[in-house]
Amino acid sequence: MLLFVISFAALVCTIAARPPLGYLENQFTAESGEVRSAAIKRLLEVFGMDDPPAMHGHKQPPQYMLDLYNTVADVDGVTKDPYLLEGNTVRSFFDKLRSEQVEFRFNLSTVARTEKILTAELHLFKLRPQATLTFNRHHFCQVSVYQLLHTSKNNNTQEKKLLSSRLIPVHTTGWEVFTITQAVRSWMSDERSNLGLHVVVRTLGGSQMDLKLIRFASGRNHHQSKQPMLVLFTDDGSRSTTLENTDPNDTEVSSDLPSAPMSGPPPRIARSLDYSEEDGASSPCQRQPLYVDFEEIGWSGWIVSPRGYNAYHCKGSCPFPLGQNMRPTNHATVQSIINALKLIKGIDTPCCVPDKLFSINLLYFDDAENVVLKQYNDMVAGSCGCH
Repeated sequence: MLLFVISFAALVCTIAARPPLGYLENQFTAESGEVRSAAIKRLLEVFGMDDPPAMHGHKQPPQYMLDLYNTVADVDGVTKDPYLLEGNTVRSFFDKLRSEQVEFRFNLSTVARTEKILTAELHLFKLRPQATLTFNRHHFCQVSVYQLLHTSKNNNTQEKKLLSSRLIPVHTTGWEVFTITQAVRSWMSDERSNLGLHVVVRTLGGSQMDLKLIRFASGRNHHQSKQPMLVLFTDDGSRSTTLENTDPNDTEVSSDLPSAPMSGPPPRIARSLDYSEEDGASSPCQRQPLYVDFEEIGWSGWIVSPRGYNAYHCKGSCPFPLGQNMRPTNHATVQSIINALKLIKGIDTPCCVPDKLFSINLLYFDDAENVVLKQYNDMVAGSCGCH
């Protein structure tokens, strides 16, 4: 009887010492939140960011950037050809001066000084001439873009430097593009020199042309889809030299692998399917779906395209003997033989890993509401092999 009393007392003490169930649940929730926060922070680092950009609601990206994205990326964001895009980053900037005059200024503070400036373009939308001037005798005009420099101390006039000049038809409408790379490079080396751009329109005879005859859309009076825009192509030096496909036309994959990434997220029942360790061990090395859904992560507010992508992952065994369908390296073949013959203790079988990686493209808004197209290397497992 005494033994029972002592045991019961010990049990009561043990139960009393345990934290309440609610405390454990809260602790688990807190730990899960910390893990999620750390994981998302690490994922942001993969995409070259410290924090996610601010949400910009239903703001529309420029059509040029949408078209460029569709040119270089497939529906999943995977790069069609690594040589299509000059550099790995393209940004679009809207005119901040918003003047009714043909003067423009762009804020380039979001561009890192370490990035290499490849090409800079001024995009201007030419409006139709007024109806009363349709039959004007001028059919072409000379459009010149100047970089504004500091005011001259001698005559108190603002100096300017010619960047680009060409003939354009007077009676057409649409986008006109001028190269202004020299100006942007000088602005990046000294941001105080960024005094803007000035556009001058002249007749073929050299006289100033009536701005009622040839007009460009301005940031103040016209729809955003026609506003003046600077498009900047840069490279941050992070292009892959490892497993990125060396031949852009080489799309060969193992016969048992899907030949192209899946379009859109797979059904939830498939996404929640979990392969047991036994199944993974018995199956040969192969590529399995791994869909990254930006909406589930909470990034859909600032990413324009894609809504997610299939990163894929490699899973399966590399049993002896390794066939060519396993895409083994010579090192993996030797390791497999040593393991099979048990010549040395502790030598495992080769591992199933990606042997070809592809880049993806993101089209997104940055903190300054500029639209950015950026290419990220080694984001999709193109095929798997035993290494």
